[in-house]
Amino acid sequence: MMCGVDEAGRGSVLGPLVVGVVYSGSDDALIEIGVKDSKKLSPKTRERMYDQIADVCEIGVIVISAAEIDEKRKSASLNDIELEMFVRACSKIPVSAVYADCPDVNESAFSKEMGRMMKGPEIIARHKADDIFPIVSAASIIAKVTRDRMIADIQKEFGTDIGSGYPSDVRTMEFIEKWIKDNRCPPPYTRCSWEPVRQMMTVSKNTRISDW
Repeated sequence: MMCGVDEAGRGSVLGPLVVGVVYSGSDDALIEIGVKDSKKLSPKTRERMYDQIADVCEIGVIVISAAEIDEKRKSASLNDIELEMFVRACSKIPVSAVYADCPDVNESAFSKEMGRMMKGPEIIARHKADDIFPIVSAASIIAKVTRDRMIADIQKEFGTDIGSGYPSDVRTMEFIEKWIKDNRCPPPYTRCSWEPVRQMMTVSKNTRISDW
């Protein structure tokens, strides 16, 4: 038995960080499904493949909220947080090998530390692993679909377009900026430790409401 692990939402400014894991005895069924890096698939295709993957493999997710990320970042790096989530996700079923999409610039160091924490399976952590290993491609789909569904729920809660949650998304940043202007605080589900949000809050504190 082996497993693949990947994340969705690492760099987002709004919404959770989701780690997806897929357990399987081989890649055969996943290759037949046609899995690939989730970013290269349409939302409709990702949804279809999510169900197909769940039918032939054991899947799981670990979710951490924006507030939890803010709290953990007081004493840990984002890589450390992700490593801990990877280990938790990959420890549900005994495996002989773990394939991971490496978030660290040093693949060897990340693999070694994950191996130390898991004590047993071979760890293969590579950059762009979701392009290289089908089981990591499948994990990326599980993570991405799960996060997209959560973002859709958050959007329904706010009743307005919040975009994808990433700093590069103009809709997301305009939503956060307007919320801060109107409420003098970041909206729920926002990672307040992220620099763009900190900058918006600094401007807000130094500006009178009448100046907006």
